[in-house]
Amino acid sequence: MKLSFSEFKNSNHKRLTLLGMSGVGKTHLAKLLSHQDKYFHYSSDYRIGAKYLNDKILGNIKNHVKQDKWLKDLLDKESISIQNHITFDNLSSVSTFLGKTGNPELGGTSIDTFIARQIMHLNAEIKTMLDVPQFIKKAKAQGFNHFINDAGGSLCELDNEQVYQTLSDNTVILYIRASKTNEIALIKRAQTHPKPLYYQANFLKHELDIYLQENQLIYIAQINPNKFVRWVFPRLLEHRKPKYEAIAKKYGYIIDNEDLYQCRSANEIFELIYRAMN
Repeated sequence: MKLSFSEFKNSNHKRLTLLGMSGVGKTHLAKLLSHQDKYFHYSSDYRIGAKYLNDKILGNIKNHVKQDKWLKDLLDKESISIQNHITFDNLSSVSTFLGKTGNPELGGTSIDTFIARQIMHLNAEIKTMLDVPQFIKKAKAQGFNHFINDAGGSLCELDNEQVYQTLSDNTVILYIRASKTNEIALIKRAQTHPKPLYYQANFLKHELDIYLQENQLIYIAQINPNKFVRWVFPRLLEHRKPKYEAIAKKYGYIIDNEDLYQCRSANEIFELIYRAMN
């Protein structure tokens, strides 16, 4: 049930789920709030990599290491070990595992492996979001008055009513809507630093078909992985925007990131949220 303005304002335990693309200001909001009070920061990407995909990530790394016979022998004899040193600030092991589909000679992943890992990520993200109530209890037991669920940009892609209802029942879902200027900046960043992304299966198939046709290619293995990410990102952004809006309309509230970046304190953040809830 969506928390009302008065319920949220009068609550001694502020609990938020931050919704939106990476780069819209979720970290900015979390840092401002943390300066005022004690917040438990729950990172979905960290939880996915540290818990639900950890074994798969390590298995993938070991398979690459074993391509070198000398390292394979050391690993098989347990003379060396491999660990996943994931942190809130360094999630590269997750993105490397997810990968980019396309030409293997250019660092691409085969489409079958890519789709399998996309499904793994989807299932892991669902479990991670359903873990939120459990972590709220843990946070309270550890003395944290407040809770921030820093959700990944692909939360809107889950299309899972159980997840959204669970988050709505336990937190205020806050969609940080990107301005046109911010969207341009996000697209520019994707052009200069193309990152692995999660795509819904139907969206991915549709976009790959268009890309192949536009570039007169026959096989996905001919695709330059980075070029595809640069090309598809603006289309993914447009694909996700109505999904974010729909979740916020049914389960949460909306603030604009231009307004968010005008905030310089936690009190100003809350005034912005209160206005959105009224």
